[in-house]
Order: sequence, then structure tokens, then C-alpha cells
Amino acid sequence: MVMWNNMDTLTSYQELSKVGRVNLAEVMSGDNGAERVKKYSVPMAEGMVYNYAAKQVDDKVLEALAKLAEEAQLTEKFEALYNGEVINTGEKRMVLHHMTRGQLGEAVTADGGDKRAFYTGEQQKIAEFANKVHSGAIANAAGEKFTTVVQIGIGGSDLGPRAMYLALENWAKVNNTFKMEAKFISNVDPDDAAGVLATIDVAHSLFVLVSKSGTTLETLTNESFVKDALKNSGLDPAKHMVAVTSETSPLAKSDDYLAAFFMDDYIGGRFSSTSGVGGAVLSLAFGPEVFAQFLDGAAAEDKLAKNKDILANPALLDALIGVYERNVLGYPDTAVLPYSQALSRFPAHLQQLDMESNGKSVNRFGDPVNYPTGPIIFGEPGTNGQHSFYQLLHQGTDIVPLQFVGFKSNQMGRDVVIEDSTSQQKLCANVVAQIVAFACGKADENRNKNFEGGRPSSIIIGDKLTPQALGALLSHFENKVMFQGFVWNINSFDQEGVQLGKVLAKRVLAHETDGALKVYSDLFNI
Repeated sequence: MVMWNNMDTLTSYQELSKVGRVNLAEVMSGDNGAERVKKYSVPMAEGMVYNYAAKQVDDKVLEALAKLAEEAQLTEKFEALYNGEVINTGEKRMVLHHMTRGQLGEAVTADGGDKRAFYTGEQQKIAEFANKVHSGAIANAAGEKFTTVVQIGIGGSDLGPRAMYLALENWAKVNNTFKMEAKFISNVDPDDAAGVLATIDVAHSLFVLVSKSGTTLETLTNESFVKDALKNSGLDPAKHMVAVTSETSPLAKSDDYLAAFFMDDYIGGRFSSTSGVGGAVLSLAFGPEVFAQFLDGAAAEDKLAKNKDILANPALLDALIGVYERNVLGYPDTAVLPYSQALSRFPAHLQQLDMESNGKSVNRFGDPVNYPTGPIIFGEPGTNGQHSFYQLLHQGTDIVPLQFVGFKSNQMGRDVVIEDSTSQQKLCANVVAQIVAFACGKADENRNKNFEGGRPSSIIIGDKLTPQALGALLSHFENKVMFQGFVWNINSFDQEGVQLGKVLAKRVLAHETDGALKVYSDLFNI
């Protein structure tokens, strides 16, 4: 029987708090460091590895983390989740995003049908639609092919799909699977929509409106903005728009769209990149086959997350080390640092995934917790970040755990040799150097040039960023966030924190304000 207990009530957590601290600079120096790098590494799906040698752990810490995983029943809770138990206690819903890419356990029936069949059915509908668009069977009023797809959404309807598109754009171009350029409109700021519309030919553009409820203010406002632009160009908006929404939303059976593809309440926005939310735009941009490869990579990594052995379960191990850093070592932040330009928006997606999921101060029953939960997540691609905020990471007063991601080969296959090394070799040399520099530091009598070291990091290493590798990478972090929420005994699958501002914004627009709300409104002449 699965038990849901606060972390600070667990005997294993008390034991973890008492385990001796690791001197990272010492254990990562010389031969010790060489042996650690070889030893502390876990295989991931698609040939990737999770290496945690530069984390502040040793065998004793790992043993304590394994006990915590066992007592907190982390893999059992994952099993309950994918078998359809109501894990989202705040909204009294199942959590089924894993089912968009595979059947991990028992068949789950809801809403009058098998949920795996529902998700694969929607994927098939999207694939058929995308193929017709690519062939010209679905075309504009002049019978000409659509060349651009524009996603209109916000939050999880934008950040994940946008990050995935950018991650695969160049790969698709060199592998001859690039079908349509994709653009994204998210911010209700009119400059966002206007800026995108200024860069495209609306006559040859297909717009994908994404809103589960069909009532999201920002998204519907931007839809109206786009429809106005289409009408001003003499075009019928209904011939240029599709919807991704729930079957019960007002968009579901509207004549305003060429087609509607459905999602359900069991997949939160930030977990929806492998659903129709990401499936429609990615299938249109790269072809359904590429989206299927992306799902295959995620499915392969999901299977690893079932393993009870933390040393064979990279997402679980990453999660436990993160809990140790947050709750025992007292580090409040985590930086995500991909050494891949293709992953330029991946940190922004993980920022929402992690902070919206685990930014909670009450447990899954609504009672306050007495320990820190989700960390602050930020990041930028290397080497750009090195010339930006790494100064604080190296010599600032706070220690910030780091999560690097790197690949041995670039996506496009083009490179140049300068001073006896290629650009890719220079990129990889930088990430290797950063790991050791953060861990070991450098003593110097000049205090401005002294590096204390002892700054922990992990790295995920792959051969090349392919659709399968991207899917595995996404799954790793989704499952990491899930496992951490289980440890903290919080509900990672609702997001009430985004609601209050929306309610007050509607009051402002309705001129139902008083006090500070009215004065601030007056400052903007609302």
C-alpha cells in the first residue's frame, strides 16, 4: 500500500541529514577525480549517459538516498500514476502524459474509453492532417500549399513546443524532413503577434490555436489579432486555422477551424509536448514520422524510470541528488546549462516544468510543509552563459548546483578547423573545463583570482541531438520533477499559483477596482 507522508517524517531523511559531507574539490582532484568520472555514471536511453561525478555525493550518500527512495515508495508512486490512480489531488484527476508515448502498465479507462487508444487516435488524426497539408490536399483558397505554421498558445502551449521545434529545426533541415517553418505567438503584448505577422505571408500560413479550455484570455486575444490580419488580407480565417483543445471546449465543434484535435484534463500544459499540443505543430513542421521518433525516445526513457535501483534509474537518481542539495546542503537554485544552441529555449521550458510543478508550500492534502520544496531554475546555452552569469556561479556567495547537457557531434555536420580544433571540439572542451573548474577551483594569493571550487554539477552526454535523444531528454526532466514532488509530498500537477493574477486582471479590465489595484490601473490609463 502506497503511503503519502511528509519528507521530514521519514526515518531515511533523518539519516540522510546526518551523513558526512563530501569535499568535492578534494575528491575531484587528481586520480580520485578520474576514477569518479568513470564510476559515477548511469546509462540513459538513446545512448546518452547521466554523469554525476562532480556532485557532492559518495557511496554513503548514495546508500542513504536509496533508502529514502525505498521508504518514500517513489517507484511505487510512479506505478500508481501510470496505472491511472488519482495523483493530482488538487484537481482530483489522473496524470497521464506518459501514456501519450507508451503503455507503461495497465490499461486505463476514463471518459468512456481506453486512454492510450484515445492518445494514439489523436496522433493518427494529426498525422493524416499533416500529410494532407504537406501534399497540398489541404491548401489555401488559391490551391497553394501552406508553407508556415504558427502556434498560438501560452505557457505549456508555447514553451515546450517552441523549445522542441528549435531543438530539431536544424536537424530536420540536414535530414531532409523540414516541411514547414514554425512561428509562435504567446504574449498578449500586441507587439508579439504583430511582430510574427510581419515576418510571414499570411496567405500561405496555417495557424494552430491551442487552448484546453477554449477560454484562455491571452490565447483568444491573439486569435482575434490573427483573424483580423487574415480578414484584412481578404482571407477567410476558418480556412487557415486549426484548434487543439478539449472535446468539451467551445472550440471543439466550431466552424471557425479546418480541424480540431483533442487533449484531455489528465495532461497538464507543461507536460503536454508529447500530446497534440506539441504533436500538431511538430508534425506539420517536420512530418509525423519525426514526431513519432521523438515519442519513441521519451518512451524508452520512461521505461528506465520504473527501475527500483536508483543507480539504474537516471531520472530518480537526479531527483534524489537534487533533494539532497535542496534540503540537506541548502542550495536554493539550479542552473540548466545546455552546450547546444539547438537547446536555447530548453531551460525556459524546464523553468516552467519545475517551478510550476514543485513551487508549492503545502502538501498534497493542503497542509503546510516545514521544508523547502522546488528550487529556482534558470539557464542559458553555453558558451554564451560563460560570458554572462558564470561569474556569480564561480565566485559568488551562493553555491548553485549545475546541470550541463552536451553532445559529441553537432546537428548540421558543418564545422571548420581553427588552431588545430573544430568549433564542436572547442564547445565540448569548454563544458569539460567548466565541470572541473567548478568542482576543483584554483588557489591564488590574489583573492580576486581565487576560486574556492566545491561547486557541484552533473552532465548528460549524448552523441547527437536527434528526435529520439530529445524525447529521452524531455522524459528525464519530467520524471525528475515528478519524483521530487513525490519526495516532498506535494502535488506537482496543479498550478493554482497562476490563477489569482488572472482573476484580478479581469477585475481591472471590467473597471471593478479599488485601493492599490485602482491606482495602478490608473497609472496605465486602463
